[in-house]
Amino acid sequence: MSMIRHFSGQDIVMMEQRSRAAFINSLSGFKSVSLVGTINNLGQTNLSIFNSVIHIGANPALIGMIIRPNSVNRHTLENLLETNCYTINHINKDIYKKAHQTSARYPKEISEFDAVGLTPEFHSKIKSPYVKESHIKFGLQFAERHDLKINGTILIIGKVIEVFVPENCLTLDGVIDVEKAQTITTSGLDSYHSTNRLSRLTYAKPDTIPSELIEK
Repeated sequence: MSMIRHFSGQDIVMMEQRSRAAFINSLSGFKSVSLVGTINNLGQTNLSIFNSVIHIGANPALIGMIIRPNSVNRHTLENLLETNCYTINHINKDIYKKAHQTSARYPKEISEFDAVGLTPEFHSKIKSPYVKESHIKFGLQFAERHDLKINGTILIIGKVIEVFVPENCLTLDGVIDVEKAQTITTSGLDSYHSTNRLSRLTYAKPDTIPSELIEK
């Protein structure tokens, strides 16, 4: 490991804008990365990459995501508020370059599905499109919006309506093996990574030392 460098809050403020964005986006480490699929009432589909999807709770099943300030047209936000639904689709190593391209600022009348070569897939329980090439995907009903005053970003919370998972990626204790599904992760704004599990550990208790969990 090389010499540790210290950055003060003022050092960060004084960084060039793009360098600061890259630095802070890398600071939290590895993050999930997903494609969010939406549609408007005119039938125009939209697909956008997000690295801010987070678990909110399991009962009820809630997932959150952060949307950047609404200073320009945010087609994902507009569509999900219009239809009250959206999909979240895991990105695998076969489609990550196409997924990255959805971050380009296409006009509203151009579907990112068409622009990057991914396939919209529809199911009866939800109006919004899924990504056919995604291995793990789930549909959500819009539940809550929270505008964050500190920086203008928007927290969207959705209720999970349905989930699609390959059968061989489910363990007997309910865990989804995202690694077996070839789900990738991201760091920063443009780095994509495959993963290598170290182990699963037993439930932590004050009087025991965790041991490796053997899956059945």
